[in-house]
Order: sequence, then structure tokens, then C-alpha cells
Amino acid sequence: MANLPEPARVIQLPDGTYTYVHPADLPTPTAAPGPVVQHIHHAPPDHTIQRLALGTGVGAGAVAAGVYFGPLLVGVLTAIAANLAILALLAAVCAWGVVTVVKAVGSRPGRD
Repeated sequence: MANLPEPARVIQLPDGTYTYVHPADLPTPTAAPGPVVQHIHHAPPDHTIQRLALGTGVGAGAVAAGVYFGPLLVGVLTAIAANLAILALLAAVCAWGVVTVVKAVGSRPGRD
């Protein structure tokens, strides 16, 4: 790695143009930047909501899966509930029919 040339540095001049410059030719900063103290309430609201919603260790893939599979799960459960309701109605109609036929065909006790 020592035999590779140093990468060219590109800087933007005050007039807006770009130029290549060697790192030794760059001006040295006169004052060190002060410490930056940022609290969570200083962040934009969308970042705060993202931090709260995602939590620790949950990535964008889990969020995307929740967004995709959430409505899909609701649709599947609705379809299952509709199927069970139709089957329950069919079972009630069949039971009513069987009871009606048995009452019509059977004899009453004490009559015969």
C-alpha cells in the first residue's frame, strides 16, 4: 500500500470553482471547532419518531416486512373469518333440515 500514489484532493474555492490541491498546501484551521452537544429533542421530528418506532436492533427490513405483511395478515384473517361464517350458516341450515325431516317422519310417543 505504501507504493500507491496519494489520492488527489479536490476543494471548492470561494468563487465556487473546484481545483485539485495537495494536502500540504491546504490552510491550517486557526481555531478548533467547539464541542457539539445535541440532545434527542433537538433532532427533527421525523428522526425522533423513527428512533422511537424502530427501537434498538430493528432495521428497515423489519419495518418493511411489517408494512407489507401487516395488511396481508389482516386480509387473510378476514377471509378465514368469512369462510367460517359461511360454514357455520351451512351447518345451521343442515341441522334445521335434519330436525325438520326427523320431526315429520318420526312418530310421536303414545300415538301409535
